[in-house]
Amino acid sequence: MHKMYLSAIPDLYDRRIVSFAISDRNDNPWVFKTFDKAIKDNPDAHPLFHSDKGVQYTNRNFHHPLEKQEMTQSMSRVAHCNGLMEGFWDILNGRCTMAGVLPASAN
Repeated sequence: MHKMYLSAIPDLYDRRIVSFAISDRNDNPWVFKTFDKAIKDNPDAHPLFHSDKGVQYTNRNFHHPLEKQEMTQSMSRVAHCNGLMEGFWDILNGRCTMAGVLPASAN
């Protein structure tokens, strides 16, 4: 089975996904693509950008675009997750499994 990765950025005000990207690699260009799409679609936004402490979000290459957009970065403490996105991933995973898009063992 070929593994794919989904990166998504939500708007916490109305809980909609403002940007997403799919890739076969879990790397910085994939995360940057998601971020760049969000900025392109919302150029005047200067939101708080909340993420986990994954290497894609903690390196200087990611912090620079945040500064350029006048965004503040917020990160969860270790072992504290972003509940909104965790719920989103659970629902997406369940629906994809029920629809036969993912095998049950992928859960």
